[in-house]
Amino acid sequence: GLENRIVYDLVDVVEGRCRLRQAMIKHKQFPELYLIPAAQTRDKTAVSPADMIYITDKLRNEFDLIVVDSPAGIERGFRNAVAPADQVLIVTNPEVSAVRDADRIVGLLEAERKDPGQLIINRINMEMVKRGEMLSAAEITDILALKIIGIVPEDEHVIPASNSGVPVTLNENSRAGLAFRNIARRLTGEEVPLMTLEQSPGFFQRLSRFFGGS
Repeated sequence: GLENRIVYDLVDVVEGRCRLRQAMIKHKQFPELYLIPAAQTRDKTAVSPADMIYITDKLRNEFDLIVVDSPAGIERGFRNAVAPADQVLIVTNPEVSAVRDADRIVGLLEAERKDPGQLIINRINMEMVKRGEMLSAAEITDILALKIIGIVPEDEHVIPASNSGVPVTLNENSRAGLAFRNIARRLTGEEVPLMTLEQSPGFFQRLSRFFGGS
């Protein structure tokens, strides 16, 4: 719900049209949460990996966590997002093509001498998994060999929340919202078990070697 309040973006900061603080949009419901929007009308080459390192270094003095959202693909936007990263979270959907792309990202991170990071599996539908129409979390971790930090179930509350500009994390009836909150807690060092997703009895046994305390 912050997109309607955008005045300046990341390219404006890089090109000196505004100060970094002027581009930061404060969330009304979470006063310690800010957004710096990417430019929607400029080529991704307008920002370099060195620019991203410079900006994040300035923000490190003010914030405990800085999350850089990477666009899909492996072009400049990906390199910009990875350049300043201390930790990488790879988000994939439980589809063969998406997992194949995630595996390519792991290889690129290793080539950049970055830790391949941790895995978030997004939009998993247990009924489709049971019917064999969707990859299970265990199958994905077997392929990618990454530690899981979160599994986000398909949830009918997400689209209405997005359309209304209200974070789904505020909806206590949303399983996706709970999953996102749990991921945030794990990122801050809490030991939070993975959600129960009505899998077969052996599912969590297979996950245990990828995620401690599950």
